[in-house]
Amino acid sequence: MKLLKPAKKSLGQNFLIDKNIINKIVNISKIEEKSTILEIGSGYGNLTEEIIKAGPKKIYAIEKDKEIFFYLKRKFESNKNLKLINDDIFNILKKNVFGKNIIVFGNLPYNISTQILASFIINSKQKPWFKILVFMFQKEVADRIIAKSGEKEFGRLSILVNWKLDVKKHFNVSRNCFFPKPKVDSTILSFTPKIQNKYKIKKPKNLETVTRILFSARRKMINKSFVKLFGSKKLIAKKLGLDLNLRPEKISKEMFYKITLEYEKLFN
Repeated sequence: MKLLKPAKKSLGQNFLIDKNIINKIVNISKIEEKSTILEIGSGYGNLTEEIIKAGPKKIYAIEKDKEIFFYLKRKFESNKNLKLINDDIFNILKKNVFGKNIIVFGNLPYNISTQILASFIINSKQKPWFKILVFMFQKEVADRIIAKSGEKEFGRLSILVNWKLDVKKHFNVSRNCFFPKPKVDSTILSFTPKIQNKYKIKKPKNLETVTRILFSARRKMINKSFVKLFGSKKLIAKKLGLDLNLRPEKISKEMFYKITLEYEKLFN
């Protein structure tokens, strides 16, 4: 593959070039004539081309790199259902101008992939505006997202994501499927909003606070960290049936949500 210019490390530019993998990604979500698609980081339009072939009603393609953006404008000038946007995804998510039940694809830059995913969760109301997210992550990050309580990869990211979303791993992607070739392999995950979210946390930042403090001493019992959150209120632990001698990685995701709800009762 010939690039217009050297890939920018600052933008995490590694372009997916394997047609077979691209087709598998597009097929994860059933694209219909009425579908609206949001693509994050279009690059040179390899995935965009296949999305267009699937025939959705509207495609919004975001590309931050100005030179590549103008390349895409020329490449897809005849496609009337494609709207190209030269902007930062974080600015776009604050505006949310796409409507509801949006299918979102993203070969996310490794350096900001978790920030992008967290933004979709934090900026959403009780009912997220997207139908499904189909994202590519560095394999190590994907392992953290899908980790379960008791596993060494389990931590804050898995807890945040699973609060509002159901997560599914689809397949790994070899580093050989990209140009330029990254140093690591990748994984495709999809995320769909939970049909019923019984943990009505008012402010996502409270969940972030609870997990940050309880995981601040990852290899130690949560006793001291719990006191930092609630003072001497160990009655809360008793109410929750929480063993304060556990390490944070041994606590279930559901318990973290329950702790956060108790935290909000006291401090919000």
